[in-house]
Amino acid sequence: MGSWQRLLLFGGVSLRGAGGACAPLGGRRALVCRRQLSGSENETLKQRRTQVMSRGLPKQKPIEGVKQVIVVASGKGGVGKSTTAVNLALALAANDSSKAIGLLDVDVYGPSIPKMMNLKGSPELSQSNLMRPLLNYGVACMSMGFLVEETAPVVWRGLMVMSAIEKLLRQVL
Repeated sequence: MGSWQRLLLFGGVSLRGAGGACAPLGGRRALVCRRQLSGSENETLKQRRTQVMSRGLPKQKPIEGVKQVIVVASGKGGVGKSTTAVNLALALAANDSSKAIGLLDVDVYGPSIPKMMNLKGSPELSQSNLMRPLLNYGVACMSMGFLVEETAPVVWRGLMVMSAIEKLLRQVL
């Protein structure tokens, strides 16, 4: 059995009795295969797809009081994500002062928003035990930098990081 046949078998499609058209691509070990599914196979496939999709997708939870979200992200460090986020927030605040603009820094390992926004201290707690974001230049800011000491190393992983981000998202006025 050739490599491309094994690939098809691992993908869950068998060539035996398939009754479909298969063609190798350009002498490489890739294969395009079109196969007609019977009614019961098609229904089983749809049920399986629905089952996998229902458990695998995260549930969307709206952020209370937030109408629109702009995410600044990158898989690489040092490319100016924080600078871009601060500039966007300041430009939005300057453009329309009637709207409340907030900036959330979820960089757990090296929060730089407090320094860029010239903010120090920690957020106050309200009567309902929610944190009040610090405000400067007309932008409300929340950051891990407000919750840990500047020189303290943060050695969090997995669930601790997700829990901290969830608190910054959900337990702020």
